Amino acid sequence: MMENDTTTSRLTAATLSEALPYLQRYGREIVVIKYGGHAMVDEDLAKAFARDVVLLKHLGVNPVIVHGGGPQIGSLLDRLGIKSEFRDGLRVTDDATMEAVEMVLSGPINKTIVRAISAAGGRAIGLSGADGNLMRVKRAQKRKRDPDSQIEHVIDLGYVGEPEQIDASVLKVLMDPKSDLIPVIAPVGVGEDGRRYNVNADTAAGAIAAALGAKRLLLLTDIAGVLDKTGRLIRELDSRDLPALIDDGTVRDGMIPKLETASNAVKNGVGGAVILDGRTPHALLTELFTEHGAGTIVF
Repeated sequence: MMENDTTTSRLTAATLSEALPYLQRYGREIVVIKYGGHAMVDEDLAKAFARDVVLLKHLGVNPVIVHGGGPQIGSLLDRLGIKSEFRDGLRVTDDATMEAVEMVLSGPINKTIVRAISAAGGRAIGLSGADGNLMRVKRAQKRKRDPDSQIEHVIDLGYVGEPEQIDASVLKVLMDPKSDLIPVIAPVGVGEDGRRYNVNADTAAGAIAAALGAKRLLLLTDIAGVLDKTGRLIRELDSRDLPALIDDGTVRDGMIPKLETASNAVKNGVGGAVILDGRTPHALLTELFTEHGAGTIVF
């Protein structure tokens, strides 16, 4: 067990008796967590996250972590003198950039998370989507319509991939009931051409959650969740209402792809997808083990 930690003390927002029904709900279930943003770069939050993940494992939940690393990738590219080109707001990933992406995601970031979980009393194993053919991808194709001619153009993003097939067998082996391992996955996939591809971490987490039949997909962000036009948190969101919310401007910018990922995951069998604030200490525990949760659940 973790040093000086008890189940009761770690369920910060609820007493053990209040949390018991939720413990029963998630016992032996899979919860896929997309880990990124401020929660990953703030040292105190990172340590708290690792402790909470280990607690989930001790309580019988099966956490699977998929992590990002955009700021760290940008920092390495700057140090290497590699200029990032952006097209329509998206980073173009050429050979040199992809080498840096894999170096950072599968190397320092992945192993830092593994070490943090180990320091918190757990046993984590780091891998990427390339290991065991976990994540086969196709080259991502984005289209942009010219406002004048109304002609659509394909935006070439280089080695950016979208999940096409998830082989979850390697994860199922790691999460055997006799095992106490926690998978930590870098979002790097492999294409039919054998090349490595950079995959958006939210998208990768959603695809993996669907393949595993996860009870929950938790997307940690740097905001409280989905907000309405008055700035209030929307606690529950029917995925069928998403197009209308985009059309009326309630959902915009970077929240659109996150909600699309959440919606697709639910449509593909995930029990529910939650967008929550990773800057809030113990957001995972609050979401899973209290009545009102900690963010916006998409169902």
